Amino acid sequence: MKKLLGGKVVVVTGSTRGIGRAIAEGCGRSGAKVVVSSRNVAGVADCVDELGRKGIAASGFVADVSRPAEVAGLFDAGLKAFGKIDVWVNNAGVSGGYRIIQAMTPEEIEEVLEINVLGTFYACRAVIPYFISAGGGVIVNLSGRGGRLAPSPYQASYAASKAAVTSLTRSLAAENKGKPLSINCLFPGMVETDLYKDVQTCPETENKMGIMPVLLKAFGTPMERVQQVAVKMCAVKPGSVTGKSYSAERPERYWRALKCTPDFMRAMKKQ
Repeated sequence: MKKLLGGKVVVVTGSTRGIGRAIAEGCGRSGAKVVVSSRNVAGVADCVDELGRKGIAASGFVADVSRPAEVAGLFDAGLKAFGKIDVWVNNAGVSGGYRIIQAMTPEEIEEVLEINVLGTFYACRAVIPYFISAGGGVIVNLSGRGGRLAPSPYQASYAASKAAVTSLTRSLAAENKGKPLSINCLFPGMVETDLYKDVQTCPETENKMGIMPVLLKAFGTPMERVQQVAVKMCAVKPGSVTGKSYSAERPERYWRALKCTPDFMRAMKKQ
């Protein structure tokens, strides 16, 4: 049976752990050759080895997406490894913790915006001309909380960055309408990854983290669901669908939330 991404080459940034790693593996299992990347040298090597043991053709490159030269290096590494690039997934991101804005240093705020926003800008700037000249390509940008402009207290910098990613996706899609290029946005929902472990807090938010396990239980998105949606987004015919936001959240999460009401009430009493 032909696999959904058979013959494709997919680059995934921030892909040595969490959602990015799951997307890379999901694409690999669907027939793609994958290029993984992060700022962690050991993490990149370990990820490539593990994917290889699972029968997935993988290459890795260490890059900080907030640096244009390193994004260009990742692009070149993908071409060198597999001869072409068909899909680019902008997943790399940092959360900034769960804190009021005054508790974050200017450097921490800058890191969130540079990686989440500028990293996506730099990658799109690098790959769009290539995809057009090569006859087609797909870009998947990871959005998230704040990406739909809903208030996100204690995650203001992260929310602002994801709002920017959503806007960038729609603007670039409109800018390249009619070309063999799909630029779409993925909202993974709340996924239990290491971003929810050892979260940075401040005195104003320390007592609010106790409810997080309940929220994940009630509203969490299974990682397998994120993989499935991401793979389908990567497999679209370039130019057929663009400027669209996809969500990995499922309607049954509200039923799960209802079942978690007793847990929620107990957690709220401890706040």
